[in-house]
Amino acid sequence: MACSDSSLVNDENGMTRSLDELETPAALVDLDRMHANLARMSAYVREHGLRWRPHVKTHKVPALAAAQLAAGAHGLTVATIGEAEVMADVGSDLLLAYPPIGEPKLRRLMSLSSATRLTVGLDSAEALRGLDGAAAAAGRSVGVLVEVDLGMHRVGVQAPEQTVALAAEVLRSAALEYRGMMFYPGHIRSSPGSQSQDLRRASELLARHLDALRRAGLEPEVVSGGSTPTLWRSHEIVGMTEIRPGTNIFNDRGTVALGASGWDECAYSVLATVVSTAAPGQVVVDAGAKALAKDDPPLEGKGYGALLDRPEISVRALSEEHGILDLSGTDWRPRIGDRVRIIPNHVCVSVNLQERLYGVRGGQVVDEWEVSGRRRLPAPQR
Repeated sequence: MACSDSSLVNDENGMTRSLDELETPAALVDLDRMHANLARMSAYVREHGLRWRPHVKTHKVPALAAAQLAAGAHGLTVATIGEAEVMADVGSDLLLAYPPIGEPKLRRLMSLSSATRLTVGLDSAEALRGLDGAAAAAGRSVGVLVEVDLGMHRVGVQAPEQTVALAAEVLRSAALEYRGMMFYPGHIRSSPGSQSQDLRRASELLARHLDALRRAGLEPEVVSGGSTPTLWRSHEIVGMTEIRPGTNIFNDRGTVALGASGWDECAYSVLATVVSTAAPGQVVVDAGAKALAKDDPPLEGKGYGALLDRPEISVRALSEEHGILDLSGTDWRPRIGDRVRIIPNHVCVSVNLQERLYGVRGGQVVDEWEVSGRRRLPAPQR
């Protein structure tokens, strides 16, 4: 697709720009598609009586988190201290779904505004005790969700008696508040129509942990779970009260391959320029691994991305700054200087490579945002 819309628009800063004026590679967000994704998400959780706590790891932009909250999200999920720091400016209810280990991280976490309702997911007594000591020293209360493993085999306690023991230790702590439990069904990577057995198994495993907690008098207020691949069948995991999808605000080639979204629901793309047509059967664009990321192809797919308006054309190979489009199956022959929009395999890691995202509508740039949540180190002191 040659992007040639040259009409000018005003953004929130009063600057005028067109899509042609962006230096490539540039990360674009189709605002109409994004808001449609948010509206669909909001309708789903209302229909099924679930709470929605989106994971901001996908976009890492406070303004987009604010859009999710405006659409009906009741809180935000973060994975890093850097994300927590920037999201505290727009959301007063944060879940850090990652155990903060070590004094530097705990110090930064406790520096968040006391107005922030903070909850942390963890799966060990060591993480619990470090968090308790830091919270007590800071004079604040922090909520805890005990993380359990329902089949992902990455983190999470394994047995119901371990869940009970950790929850009981939270109750004995000086500065922590037991709020419930959490899990991530990331091991369920089949299409929605093929998930029934896995969802039943997840419900059975979850029930064992819930029954053990109830018998111990530790009824959880929150049972937090969910993922984008299982999103539209989340209500079938019995006992879950809130869901934490991340990718679905944008979607990507992976969610399409899994059947979790349609191609017309992909709101994120990377704008790239054709820089070489020298080798037969291919062209080279200026979006390489440092713009698209080198995630494996989804399911039976090939390559590292596909063109937004020509999904049959994939990014066959990536170098750091070179993306090679495979033209062997098409008679389309772009010229040097033409521009294309590429849907990456995995949007979250592509966004993390960007300094800015550009909101577009009708081929025009109407907004832009710094990807401020990607930082790892504390913000510089002024």
